[in-house]
Amino acid sequence: MPAQIQSFLDPASKTYTYVIYEHDGGQCAVVDPVLDYDPASGRSSTTQADRIIAFVTEHRLTVQWLLETHAHADHLSAAPYLRRALGGRIAIGQAIDQVQRVFKALFNLEPQFAVDGSQFDHLFAPGESFSVGNLKATALHVPGHTPADMAYLIDGEVILVGDTLFMPDVGTARCDFPGGNPRQLYASIRKLLAFPASVRLYVCHDYPPEHREPRCMSTVGEQRQHNIHIHDGIDEATFVAMRTQRDSTLGMPTLLLPAVQVNVRAGNLPPAEDNGVTYLKIPINQL
Repeated sequence: MPAQIQSFLDPASKTYTYVIYEHDGGQCAVVDPVLDYDPASGRSSTTQADRIIAFVTEHRLTVQWLLETHAHADHLSAAPYLRRALGGRIAIGQAIDQVQRVFKALFNLEPQFAVDGSQFDHLFAPGESFSVGNLKATALHVPGHTPADMAYLIDGEVILVGDTLFMPDVGTARCDFPGGNPRQLYASIRKLLAFPASVRLYVCHDYPPEHREPRCMSTVGEQRQHNIHIHDGIDEATFVAMRTQRDSTLGMPTLLLPAVQVNVRAGNLPPAEDNGVTYLKIPINQL
């Protein structure tokens, strides 16, 4: 039975969360769940995550995996909240340790914060095989946006591409975060676009132009023909020059500072201080 994919768009961060399953009553994976966060008040809420809980409950699904494509800079992860409510194992690529080292230093995190990925339940090696119920899956290492980015291939027909490709009329992910590398991103995307033209690609975000509604899926063939940044015929040097110039014009995501210091902890908040309150840090003039 082919994979069923249900998408959920968070309008605030323009992030897509996915539930992947084979049939009602079976097992599922949740990819890139969003925790609502208001930076003005410092308050979190679970509106988006509760939509996932309602869907999983309605379809009598058992959560096997809570998959992160990377440590996101534009939203806080709801993976721990969903694990408490639904079960499942929080997983990410094993290169997350590189990201943790960078941000432990930037935020001067507590000495006991481990930079070995142990906050996550499972760390995927590049090319590691796993399953979602009867669906066969492979974890693909696709660095460039960050060193730890992963894409998830499902049954050879679907790839959750994370922050690598966007819809063809939007282009590709930025590479100017710590550890980003446009040459690596070019190689990662060409790896994804080497799959058959019919393979469906599900994006992590969509930033649509005014003339269309948000979309979450394209195909390898569509991307190779029409992606404005990396269609067939665009070589590495051209892509790197474009990506470097474009990234120099982009502002930082609104939630980068709160999101990263939570997401390197697998979505958990920093430990409470001696007054019982949890704090997020804002490094001044560092990014």
